[in-house]
Amino acid sequence: MMAHQWTWTLALLVVWVSTCIEASSLWHMNDFIKAVEQLEDGNPQLAPLAVLRSLRGAAGLNDAFIQHFLGNASSGGLEMDASLSDYMGKAVRHRVTEDGREQGVALTSDGTTVALKPLLLGIEAGFLSKTKGHVVGLYQLTLAKDLGLSFKHVHRSPLSPRLGPDGCWDNVTSPKVFTLSGSPSLITTAQVNGGMDGVILGMEIFVQSGHPLKLSSLLKAYYCHRLENEGLDVVQHPISPQRREKFRELIVPPLLARQVVRSINLRRRLKGHPKMQVKEKKQLMAVVNKGMKEFVFQYMNCPAIIPRCAWDAEPYRGTPTLLSLPLSFMYIHHTSTPSQPCLTFEQCAADMRSMQRFHQEDRGWDDIGYSFVAGSDGYIYEGRGWHWQGAHTYGHNSRGYGVAFIGDYSSRLPSQHSMGLVRDQLASCAVGGGRLVGNFTLQGHRQVVNTLCPGDAFYKEIQGWEHFGVWDSVTSSGHYVDT
Repeated sequence: MMAHQWTWTLALLVVWVSTCIEASSLWHMNDFIKAVEQLEDGNPQLAPLAVLRSLRGAAGLNDAFIQHFLGNASSGGLEMDASLSDYMGKAVRHRVTEDGREQGVALTSDGTTVALKPLLLGIEAGFLSKTKGHVVGLYQLTLAKDLGLSFKHVHRSPLSPRLGPDGCWDNVTSPKVFTLSGSPSLITTAQVNGGMDGVILGMEIFVQSGHPLKLSSLLKAYYCHRLENEGLDVVQHPISPQRREKFRELIVPPLLARQVVRSINLRRRLKGHPKMQVKEKKQLMAVVNKGMKEFVFQYMNCPAIIPRCAWDAEPYRGTPTLLSLPLSFMYIHHTSTPSQPCLTFEQCAADMRSMQRFHQEDRGWDDIGYSFVAGSDGYIYEGRGWHWQGAHTYGHNSRGYGVAFIGDYSSRLPSQHSMGLVRDQLASCAVGGGRLVGNFTLQGHRQVVNTLCPGDAFYKEIQGWEHFGVWDSVTSSGHYVDT
């Protein structure tokens, strides 16, 4: 009787879990990790490599290019319910539909979107490399092939986008549909994010000592982090908000360019095409080098910026004023209220909405006043952005960008990481993108408006930053000079 009751209860549990997965179809990384954990718990005898191969098989990722590096995908003895197999297949199989919807992507807890295919291929390459003692096709499987396809496509069709774009979810709490914000290239921002994560985690597995973690544990440690008060300044292991800086530590652009060329040659060989002639090789290298410069600038030099749709911004009220670029100034602010640094995407997004409500409802402005806002979660948040005049520095809004740091910094400083995002990356990105002049002047809000912003402690700090400038009272032209 007891055995029969246990069998009946287990059957109900399987039906309930399968129904939840099938009915929800929520594309959040946390949901995907829970599904992976369910697979592992149901197949405790299987190593992570076998789990990964089963996921690859469920998604149909078994073409000749992938097999060249990872071998044939198989179930490896893994038992997977039909509805769970269908969920996994949809979650990992990447495609962009004709109406601009990107599938096979997941929203992560830090507010960014990741394609699961390159992520899992990179992790599988890491586990396989561990057993073989050398890195197995890590870059080709995560980024090089797709970069090569995109670069070649743009060379043939110059009006096509080379990289990106990012996109917007229908709902960041219960994400189901991800729609791109522009015409897609052959490698979207979500694919780049997934590729970077695949390289980082694949290499982490390759160099780690001791028994490897379960796949779900590896994903949890990377995507489900909880920052302490010091933020990213004291993190001991790689986590997703560090994606670009960790990727920069691992990648030398000329090496990645060579991997792109190798992936193109391998695809040609697997399709039975003849070897390229010398002239064709030179032309290919020129195309790849040009594309790599854009990739390095967009995804390695520039910081990741959380778009307005991700923090659920209200629409602009009225008619925005277009800025005349490049601008000459960057004005640094602190928010004072909210007074505490935000350490999670949820809190930073809530702070952005709170500031926008205050600016629109209480002050009667058209939108949140700042051009950009730096959180302590590792990201820059888009306010009015690169192209539209803000309401941040009275009398000077048309001359420069207003960048605020969430928190009150009268007696303390923002995290070193968040300051570096603005000082080193956002500023460099603005200059490289033609949005700020190369010899732009950086100032604290108090230098041009009667205010205590950006706080005594922070104002003292920015005086040591490159480009910091003061008003030259000697000249009558109103120019700024560096100190």
